[in-house]
Amino acid sequence: MLANYFTVCGFGSHEIEIEKSKFICYINEAKTEVDAQRFISEIKKKHFDASHNCSAYLIGENDEIQKANDDGEPSGTAGVPMLEVLKKRGLKDTVVVVTRYFGGKKLGAGGLIRAYGQAVSEGLNAVGIVERSLVKVMNVKINYKLLGKVEFALRNSHYHLENVNHMEEVSFELWIKINEVEIFKNWMIELTNGSCHINESIVKYM
Repeated sequence: MLANYFTVCGFGSHEIEIEKSKFICYINEAKTEVDAQRFISEIKKKHFDASHNCSAYLIGENDEIQKANDDGEPSGTAGVPMLEVLKKRGLKDTVVVVTRYFGGKKLGAGGLIRAYGQAVSEGLNAVGIVERSLVKVMNVKINYKLLGKVEFALRNSHYHLENVNHMEEVSFELWIKINEVEIFKNWMIELTNGSCHINESIVKYM
């Protein structure tokens, strides 16, 4: 699993106009090819009257799944340039659909390539990109006499404190970046003079 990767923040859309043609870029995160195809189908259904609904998606840690569809535009003028924008941004698990309503003026192959690339690029800027980091869920238990010191230190650190449970002992749930686990454990042991119990749980993306 990758220590970190970049993807889109979630669903969003952005519209531009070029030579009287309207280009609407729809963007979403897609963990699987089924998710990507479902999203494309939804946009096509919504814009059944559009001139074209071109699409591209990039899925997998090593971009194992890559697809581009021109949906009636001249071959290589829509889906591929859209896919290339995703690659240049270094994105993972991302699907895009660009809906075009023809404005009456032909753009030519070069114009189409630029238009579809621009639509995706501006769409990504509008929707936003986020970094996902691989983290280990960790549980730290301490005696109540250490509560003030430890909670203050955690809340003023860069570590992600997800939850605090007050039971017989105080339990802190933290999400620690995978490459910082040992550093965190050593820091916590030093902070509590060894009087803490650290349990490691699942690995997930945050």
